[in-house]
Amino acid sequence: MKQYKKKCFFWVFFVNIFILVLPGCRSKNKIQEYPINSDVYTTIQQTISVPAVAKKLLPSQLCEVSKYAQYGYGTWTFGPGLVPDKRTDIMSPNYVISTSPKIKKLLHFFAITDIHITDKESPSQLIYLQQLNTKNAHVISVYSPIMLYTPHVLDATIQTINALHKQTPFDFGISLGDTCNSTQYNETRWYIDILDGKVITPSSGAHAGENTIDYQKPFKATGLNSEIPWYQVIGNHDHFWIGSLPVSDFLHKSYISDTCLAAGDVLADTANINKPDYYMGYLDGSTPYGTIRAAGPVANFASTPKVVADPNRRSLSMSEWITEFFNTSSQPVGHGFNLVDTKNSFACYSFIPKSTVPIKIIVLDDTQRNDDGSSKIHGHGFLDAARVKWLKKELDDSQAADQLMIIAAHIPIGVEALDSEFGWWINKQNAITQSDLIKELQHHSNVILWIAGHRHCNVVKAFVSDDPINHPERGFWQVETSSLRDFPQQFRTFEIYLNSDYTISIIAINVDPAVKEKTPAAISRSYAIATQQIVNLRYVYKNPRTLLDASIKPMPTGSYNAELIKKLNPKMEAKLQSVTKL
Repeated sequence: MKQYKKKCFFWVFFVNIFILVLPGCRSKNKIQEYPINSDVYTTIQQTISVPAVAKKLLPSQLCEVSKYAQYGYGTWTFGPGLVPDKRTDIMSPNYVISTSPKIKKLLHFFAITDIHITDKESPSQLIYLQQLNTKNAHVISVYSPIMLYTPHVLDATIQTINALHKQTPFDFGISLGDTCNSTQYNETRWYIDILDGKVITPSSGAHAGENTIDYQKPFKATGLNSEIPWYQVIGNHDHFWIGSLPVSDFLHKSYISDTCLAAGDVLADTANINKPDYYMGYLDGSTPYGTIRAAGPVANFASTPKVVADPNRRSLSMSEWITEFFNTSSQPVGHGFNLVDTKNSFACYSFIPKSTVPIKIIVLDDTQRNDDGSSKIHGHGFLDAARVKWLKKELDDSQAADQLMIIAAHIPIGVEALDSEFGWWINKQNAITQSDLIKELQHHSNVILWIAGHRHCNVVKAFVSDDPINHPERGFWQVETSSLRDFPQQFRTFEIYLNSDYTISIIAINVDPAVKEKTPAAISRSYAIATQQIVNLRYVYKNPRTLLDASIKPMPTGSYNAELIKKLNPKMEAKLQSVTKL
């Protein structure tokens, strides 16, 4: 009996200890959730203000993240709001803005772009090129500490969108491309799963630091409000290696290899991919600041640097990337790609978001083809013959049906020098010149707007009619939206109104994700600001690559809000008069 009591005592003691200790043990592995601030604002109410910092770190020292706070990098305050700039650039010279109230809101949607969800531990990167020389030190697309928190910024963005939806419902949302950084399966799945509200494990390979490092810990995404359908545009990073090159057999193997990629300065010449000059490195997830490992001249390494391989890093072909959007719990299944022939990797489609409003969204893939034969960085604007034929039919059909048209593409037009890295590609395989494309759009006066991402900046450009006196309705607007990766890390809302004089107003507003202090998304904003301060990305304010014209205005805060007014043709005016009676 004594022996029995003794056993019972030890058993009860063990159970009590288990009950007391286990919750603490579980708390270390508890799935995180990262709520945003309860107060959500657009840049009409407030903007992020970045103080000046005495320059202490060079662009090549961007990886010295532990020094940011010491030198005052990455801090911000909130400044005054940004009143929308009322613009009539494409109206006739004698047009006077009506002071009467707007008649009807036709459409309300949001656009996100250039999220660049990044597997920072992948062995198939170009991290070392950022610090290799002064020129490449400004190319933060291959490295910046923002890479650590890309999933968390998207989650905070989606929560902000949900909060705005409660205030004023969105009809739909659209993502303008570059969802992932380098075509990887795991990057693409993290992106879709965040929008679906699933548990995200934002690490790969050895999953180093998953229990201790904030950016590595699994977290539960909130997911987009189920009332909002969202649609997808393809970007160059979604089907090219780091948005730059078609994925060759050599690169395919590098994704799932246990060996860090060795290559030359690909940014100087893409042919250098075949020169094993430098190990490009990866970010160590077991360290608080994502220390760069296995990077530098190959000659400096006694042995080949290794990583833990991961099959989920595999590169997706364009058709495989499209297919992933059918594995989703949010709406619509396929997110627009259900409207195209996915087998032929054709990523253009159109949809009408509201049956009661004659507005059609034309989703246009204007990225280069994988087989186009280009030896340059694959970031140019491009339309092959099949896409040109499809676009012309969409334009003709909508014009005949008296439908207003919004074109959603990844790459903007008319804002870069031809054949520049981000400009329209001059090549016989490009089936239309940029000037002919603009003329085609102007020929269809129901085109009101072209929206795009790609350049990571907020720019509005006016495409004035070829006959502004007699036919101002042939003009249209282009609105670019900045990246969720780089400063200022914003998305946009669009409201389209019918005015009392039967013109159209497009109100385009930037929104900062409502990040909560000390959350991963707040740290990401700090790093984005620090990167801007160290590297001095001038295109945030005034892009030196941009063709200077009067319709592109400087952006002192990185944001740009505008009300863009568009003249309609008589048939469209009559059509919308009937809409107001519905």
